[in-house]
Amino acid sequence: MWPFSTSAYIEVSRRKLLVRQEALRAARTRSFVPEGIEESILRATAKEIVERISKGEWTASEVLEAYISRALLSQDLTNCLTEVFFREARAQAKALDAEFASTGKIRGLLHGVPVSFKDVFDVKGYDTTMGFSTRAHRPCFEDAQVVALVRQAGGIPIAKTNVAQLVFFFECTNPVWGRTLNPYSRSYTCGGTSGGEAALLGMDGAALGWGTDIGGSLRIPASFCGIYSLKPGWGRISTAGAIGTWPGFEAIRTVAGPMGRSVEDVELGARLVFGKLGTEYDPAPVPYREPDMPQKLRFGFYISDNFVKPSPANQRAVLEAVEALRRAGHECIEFTVPQAPRAMEIFIGLTAADGYKTLAAELGNDPVEPGVSSLLLGPWLYGWVRNSMAWMIGKLFKDDKLSGTVRAASCKSVQEFHNWVRQRDDYSRMFYREVWDGHGFDGILAPVLALPALPHDSCKFLSALAASTLLYNTVDSPVGVIPVTHVRPSDAATTEWTNPHIGAGHGSPVVEKLLYGKPDEHGIGKGGFYDAEKMAGIPVGIQIVGKKWEEEKVIEMMKVVDRALGPRPFGPLAWEKQGR
Repeated sequence: MWPFSTSAYIEVSRRKLLVRQEALRAARTRSFVPEGIEESILRATAKEIVERISKGEWTASEVLEAYISRALLSQDLTNCLTEVFFREARAQAKALDAEFASTGKIRGLLHGVPVSFKDVFDVKGYDTTMGFSTRAHRPCFEDAQVVALVRQAGGIPIAKTNVAQLVFFFECTNPVWGRTLNPYSRSYTCGGTSGGEAALLGMDGAALGWGTDIGGSLRIPASFCGIYSLKPGWGRISTAGAIGTWPGFEAIRTVAGPMGRSVEDVELGARLVFGKLGTEYDPAPVPYREPDMPQKLRFGFYISDNFVKPSPANQRAVLEAVEALRRAGHECIEFTVPQAPRAMEIFIGLTAADGYKTLAAELGNDPVEPGVSSLLLGPWLYGWVRNSMAWMIGKLFKDDKLSGTVRAASCKSVQEFHNWVRQRDDYSRMFYREVWDGHGFDGILAPVLALPALPHDSCKFLSALAASTLLYNTVDSPVGVIPVTHVRPSDAATTEWTNPHIGAGHGSPVVEKLLYGKPDEHGIGKGGFYDAEKMAGIPVGIQIVGKKWEEEKVIEMMKVVDRALGPRPFGPLAWEKQGR
């Protein structure tokens, strides 16, 4: 990772990019798709694609060519792809068409559906680099379990997508593949770590996708790019062959989940994989269950967890969903998240326990991205330096919330680590007792992040924003994300955001100053990373949270909220409708 030893990673990146370039060049000599059906294909959900193929209206090859065309455009505009399988995908589509012509039957739930995967899932014959040059030119010997299930169901893998370095922060960039851009505004990040996946789906470059999540990696990109996703709890979906950067770390578990352009697509992915044991018995043998839904749901909601006050646009997204649900006859009750900053401390305390040595082990000579450097800094400091920083943040800047997370970012002995695991369990029990048992909620509505999206390179200052998503990794709750609205110029930050003594929901004054800046003569925040005028048109989603082992109910609640909100410019071809 030193400047004088970077030539190796540069050569690896050059070779990988050349291979990708050749695969993309070859794909541009596309097959013929009958005039007039390409738009219909791209507008269809994954389930509708299967239905149309089963009726003989489309072929798998026609569907594939439409998506290859859009995936190429997605790559041109956002740099979202890593490994490209278009040649193999065309062969698989032809085989599916021949099989259907012979039998008149579709192979399974995903017959002919083009599917993409975050570059942590093994695909036979291709690298899983995860953005590390040290993992290049090491092709996998077999498919990840999720990839194998997709193939068995007739799905067609078309590509893998870009990730954040270390697969542990939310700016989608790394030294091998470069930076992925937000399809709605290329000056902003698409989020991470499943950012390439969200960018591709956000531009209709695949009909279904798969990502992973340890602190928000399925949810943050989904919100930034205007798509849908599901973060299940641990044990519902196999992660066999979904390589992580933390082998052996189980204090906060990485989970795999579906991403799509509709709730129905997410549901289809969940139905395919829930409880499927495969060759490794890591998921619970619990198949998809039809939930018994009450006619009137009881939702809890909050517009701030009091760690960082969300922007006007992010708060409005939650309140619009609440208003829509109330009109539909459901109950929505505002509540306070119990000790949200404590969840952040526990998450940092656990993940930093080995000084991020395991996480950073494969960096080799790769240069460290700025956001990763700030993440790794805490446990790499001498204890007295870190504690002095925490003291200054708490005393001089009056920021006890940020101070606590800095103090928690330390190396720990085995005994100390066990104590932090106990604190995680204690917090989870308290959260379930006070929130679920105490209020009797069916689900919770919450902001995804404090900002709609972040300008490139700002994550190095703002990793603490993930507190709003990692809360639900700490307590292992299933969470869905749906898009609600877009940023409007009128969503400007007023003195309620720029002045910590005005309004409710304030948290870390240091982080909020970075977000909202100082008020101008009109009382509008200037100089911060949040700028409603520049962000206008960027999607804003919300989290829909459920109880442990109630993933199916979360999906049904996503449908309820989606229907209550009514027609809006999201879903297949939404990016085009926005005039991008």
